[in-house]
Amino acid sequence: MTAPLDVGIIGAGRVGTALARLALAAGHRVHVANRGDRATNELLLTATAPGAVASDIAGLADRTGLVVLAVPFTVALGLPLDRLDGALVVDATNHWEPTEGPLGPAPDGTSALLAAAHPDLRWAKSLNHLGYHDMEDDARPAGTVDRRAVAVASDHVVTVVADFVDRIGFEPVDAGPLGNGVLVQPGSAVFGTFHTRSTLRAALAEDARFRPHPERATARAARA
Repeated sequence: MTAPLDVGIIGAGRVGTALARLALAAGHRVHVANRGDRATNELLLTATAPGAVASDIAGLADRTGLVVLAVPFTVALGLPLDRLDGALVVDATNHWEPTEGPLGPAPDGTSALLAAAHPDLRWAKSLNHLGYHDMEDDARPAGTVDRRAVAVASDHVVTVVADFVDRIGFEPVDAGPLGNGVLVQPGSAVFGTFHTRSTLRAALAEDARFRPHPERATARAARA
């Protein structure tokens, strides 16, 4: 594992604050950006994630090494994410058609849409396929038998995100390139289902849409 990070979280709802608590417990320094003024956010965090620091989106770019996007997908579309200035962003959003309306064509998933809108950021899809209540209930130390697995889909930043996932209590699984994020969205076989490392890998591989990341797949084959 790497040293603790300064972690940014956008969103102070149930998912954002659950992740903030897990990150704090893992020894990370946590900065949370949310709608509303800083004083209101500070009061909210005092109650829901003691130890987290209120910030804004621009402040996260200056202070953090990794930013988790923990808001509804349509909210994320309207955020000034360009202010993150090349940050590594973990997309934990989901699109819910009953409340957010039809999505339209997105064969590579919603993270690919965000990445296309903000190509200067480094994107990963992760932490979206388990509920906020599962995050704290199922987190376990590394080495625990049958630890819950969490997918990490990204074109280039799997190692950093996987280490973060590991530190907060889950078994990270390389899910291939960012476009494979569609395999862990609502409606997929993986979404909302408890998986260990082996069963998650099998479930992803069984989906006809699964595409391995060429370079990482070659590297794993060479180590085998």
